[in-house]
Amino acid sequence: MKKMEERRKYIRLEVPVHLQYIIDGETMRKDVTTKDLSCDGLRFICSNDISSGLNLEMNLMIPDASNPVHVNGKVVWSKRLTLEDGSPYEVGVEFSKIEEDNKNTFLKYLCDLIYDQTKIVDKGKNAKNN
Repeated sequence: MKKMEERRKYIRLEVPVHLQYIIDGETMRKDVTTKDLSCDGLRFICSNDISSGLNLEMNLMIPDASNPVHVNGKVVWSKRLTLEDGSPYEVGVEFSKIEEDNKNTFLKYLCDLIYDQTKIVDKGKNAKNN
């Protein structure tokens, strides 16, 4: 049996974050919610297919942040969730640029999420040992 190799550099956190995006060259901004998020990309579900290679301008609405985090990214994959007509698409985006004044907000948010998850795992281990 062939073993799957993990290609991701960073852990993905399953966290819903409100996201607004606009496809490069278009004018209509769309609202979605992330399925997961990492230091170098994100995944979301939307109603339309977004071709691989397209550039997106995104605003991540980080909870408790005073301003959205402005991010540019490139669609690396897009697939239908089911084979049914009208089924939504799942889209994977790799970040190409995070605005300099937003990096600290974004990275602190991710670090806090990882820290909180670590505390939950530690509590679970302690409960099993008692």
